[in-house]
Amino acid sequence: MTSAVKPPIKKKSSKRSPLAASPQAIELPDGMRERISRKAYELWQERGYREDQDLENWLDAEAIVMEEIHEARE
Repeated sequence: MTSAVKPPIKKKSSKRSPLAASPQAIELPDGMRERISRKAYELWQERGYREDQDLENWLDAEAIVMEEIHEARE
């Protein structure tokens, strides 16, 4: 009879992720979420109403809105 070798037990780290330390989502300035949402909807329309591009549309809209805000501040 052979004895099975058990892998060593890993200890869980007591460190928490910086994201896990904050229980609340990041809040956007007033009107920012609506502005990004409108831009994401426009991108969705321009890109042919593709259902599988939600995240890409949102992230692109964020980048566009942030760039507009940056340019307006210059």
